[in-house]
Amino acid sequence: MATQMLKTPEVDLAYDVHGPLPPVGGRPPLFMIGQPMDASGFGVLASHFPDRTVITYDPRGLGRSTRKDGRVDQTPQTQAADVHAVIEALGAGPVEMFASSGGAVTALALVAAYPEDVTTLVAHEPPLIEVLPDAKAAERARAGFRDVYQEKGWGAGMAAFIVMTSWQGEFTDDYFAQPAPDPAAFGMPAEDDGTRDDPLLSDRSWAVSSYRPDVDALTAAPTRIVIAVGEESEDTFTGRTSVATAELLGQQATVFPSHHGGFLGGEFGYAGQPEAFARKLREVLDEVG
Repeated sequence: MATQMLKTPEVDLAYDVHGPLPPVGGRPPLFMIGQPMDASGFGVLASHFPDRTVITYDPRGLGRSTRKDGRVDQTPQTQAADVHAVIEALGAGPVEMFASSGGAVTALALVAAYPEDVTTLVAHEPPLIEVLPDAKAAERARAGFRDVYQEKGWGAGMAAFIVMTSWQGEFTDDYFAQPAPDPAAFGMPAEDDGTRDDPLLSDRSWAVSSYRPDVDALTAAPTRIVIAVGEESEDTFTGRTSVATAELLGQQATVFPSHHGGFLGGEFGYAGQPEAFARKLREVLDEVG
């Protein structure tokens, strides 16, 4: 693995190249992106593609990528421009892409703005509130865990986030009638360390979950787009957003093994099924569009 740093006036972007450039075997690089997760979450998944040149990166302001623009917010359009810059720096032509969670939102913005950058996109569980029939209630639920985080800190906020993202079905009065969860019940610390800059729990990334895909641009792009959903995510928030996004694009969501982090090998304490997930990803990438 070789780590590179792409320096621009706004950000120094760290990216990793696993394998040779140009790639061998005639296949394009396989770019894996997340948000707010950085490259550290893709180590296990990348290891299941030893025959491919895999690219991972840290989004601006996260991990090793240092912002110089004086901002703390995250937007899909800005991150898409960053990914485009990395693809150009690779000099290997268009890429195949696996993008998860907020990274899947970035990838949809990338294809809309730079349609020649990606040949196949597998967008795994994009958390797009605006595609839901209960979008207003989902926005209220998002504000709810943000408010808990602001009032009580990281552990309480993360517990509230878990409750929100694991809720089955639409956000009803029953959801909002629940008391704030006990962090200890989820193995989270009750102590407040005083920080309020978490990109997941604060409102710094609301532009990501509030993004609405440009359906016309996506359907006009030459990119083959596959919306993926975990088999364990049915009726949860990101399961529902995945199904709704796929329907917007005139397709059915492709079912992958495991849950929202199904490709993880335990890096963050919630392992998926990375070997089975990688097999499914390889199968989807190898399909003729």
